[in-house]
Amino acid sequence: MPKASSRVADETCPVCATADIICGKWTILVIRDLAAGRTRFCELERSLAGISPRTLSLRLRALEEEGMVERHTFPEVPPRVEYSLTEKGQALLPLIEDMRSYGKEWLRACPQAPASAAPVAA
Repeated sequence: MPKASSRVADETCPVCATADIICGKWTILVIRDLAAGRTRFCELERSLAGISPRTLSLRLRALEEEGMVERHTFPEVPPRVEYSLTEKGQALLPLIEDMRSYGKEWLRACPQAPASAAPVAA
């Protein structure tokens, strides 16, 4: 969760409040990759080439605190942890689809996206 000093100026604006949560570096991509269902930390790390384990851990923790991601821990040896989107997190998927469409149409983003960037179900 961002520190009070890094929060947007107008917390009463729904756009500002949403941007405050999802506009952190890597955050929207974590949500995109969790759209496929439960995913392990190492799978997210692989799909998000360039993200450090610390950054991924911080993003997942922040999304969990916001109620957008659930952490599922299994009592195994070695311990297994999986992450998934909550209903609140899944509500962002249409926004990600709109961003994908915008990128293809207006930014000429590559239409052959990696498998982790497959379309998300609304």
